Amino acid sequence: MTMPKGPLDGMVALDLTQIMAGPVCTMMLADMGANVVKIERPNGGDDTRRMGPPFVKGRAAGFMALNRNKRSLALNLQGGEGRDVFCRLLEGADVVVENFRPGVMERLGLGYESLKERKPSLVYCTISGFGSSGPYRDRGGFDLVAQGMSGLMSITGFPDSPPAKVGVPITDISAGFLAANGILAAYIHALKTGQGQMVDTSLLEAGIAYTIWESSGYFADGGVPGPLGSAHRVSAPYQALRTRDGYINLGAATQATWEQFCRAVGLDGLIDDARFREPGDRKAREGELAELLEETLTQQETDYWLESLATAGVVAGPIYNMKQVYDDPHVQARRMVVDLEDDALGTLRHIGVPVKLSETPGAVYRRAPGLGEHSREVLREFGFDEEKIDGLVEAGVVAE
Repeated sequence: MTMPKGPLDGMVALDLTQIMAGPVCTMMLADMGANVVKIERPNGGDDTRRMGPPFVKGRAAGFMALNRNKRSLALNLQGGEGRDVFCRLLEGADVVVENFRPGVMERLGLGYESLKERKPSLVYCTISGFGSSGPYRDRGGFDLVAQGMSGLMSITGFPDSPPAKVGVPITDISAGFLAANGILAAYIHALKTGQGQMVDTSLLEAGIAYTIWESSGYFADGGVPGPLGSAHRVSAPYQALRTRDGYINLGAATQATWEQFCRAVGLDGLIDDARFREPGDRKAREGELAELLEETLTQQETDYWLESLATAGVVAGPIYNMKQVYDDPHVQARRMVVDLEDDALGTLRHIGVPVKLSETPGAVYRRAPGLGEHSREVLREFGFDEEKIDGLVEAGVVAE
C-alpha cells in the first residue's frame, strides 16, 4: 500500500518497542508519514499481539489499534548476524525508538553511545518506567505503578474511597506523546546541524507532568491535595451534577459563565447571594452549592439542560459511553473514527488522527502488520539481495 506523503515523509524510524508507550510514540510518527519499521523478535513478537480479548479475526484488537501504518520485520537481535542486519538498517534510518529496561540495548551492543559512533545524526529515543538515570533506573515500570508513584492515584476518585487509577493507561499514552514530541524536536535539530541526540522519557515523568494544579498548589503552600471526584481543584461549579435522567458536566468556572448559568436555569438570585458571590466563595461551599443546583437540575432531563445551556452560551456536556462517543455527529465530522478496508480482515475501525494539518495531514492507511509480514520487503528496500535474505531466513535470523 502506498504511504501518503505526510509531514514526516522521508523520516525512517526503526521501532524496537512493544506494549503501549513506545508503540503510541511510533504510531504518531507513522500517522504523519514516517516510514516506521517495527522490529520484533521472531518468536512471538510484540507481547501485545496476544493481549485480549477482544480479538479481530484472531488478532488482538489493542495491537491492531497501536500498530497501524507500520511494517513488521521479524529479526533476532540476540546473535551477531541479527545485530549486523540492524546496523545495516541503521545506515538508512533517522530515528531509533526502544522501550526496554535501561541497559538491555547496551548489552546487545546497540545502545546510544555505540550507535551514535556509527551514525552521528541519529535521534535515539528511549522510553522506560523511570528513565535512564536515577536510583530507580533498573526497575521495571507499568502504567499502574507510575500512576501511583506520580501522585495521580492520590488525586483520582472520591474522598474516603480506595485508591483509583485514571480509567485509561494515561502514563503509558502520555509517555508516548512526550517521546514523539522529543523526537520531532531532536529531528529538527539534526536536520539543521547534523547532530543527533538521545531522547529520554519515562512513565513516571509523564504522570508527574499532568499534576499542574496539584503540584503548583503544593509548591505554593505545602498543602497535600486529595481526590475531588469530578470537581475542579480551584473552581466551582465545575463538575458532574445530577439531572432527572443522569448527569451533566457543567463548566461554570468564570464569573461570567456562572452568571450566565444562573440566568439560564432560573437561579438569578444566586448571583448576588453572599454565599456564592465570588469564585472563592463558590469553591469554599462547593458541596452546599452542588446540592442546591441539583435541586433544580433534577427537575428536567439532561438533553433539556444541554439545549438550554448551549443557547445561553454556558459550557456544558453529556457523559458518554464509548458507543455514544462514536455515534456523535461531531466526532464523526472530525474524522475521529476511521474505517480502513483490508482484503483479509474486512472493515477495521480505528481512532482517527487527533491533530489536523491543513496541507500535509496525517492518515490511517495501513492495518497493523502480521509478525514478519514485511521482512523481505523491508530488507530489499535496505539493499539486501534475495540470496542474502534467503540465508537469513534459513538461519533463523529473520522470520517471515
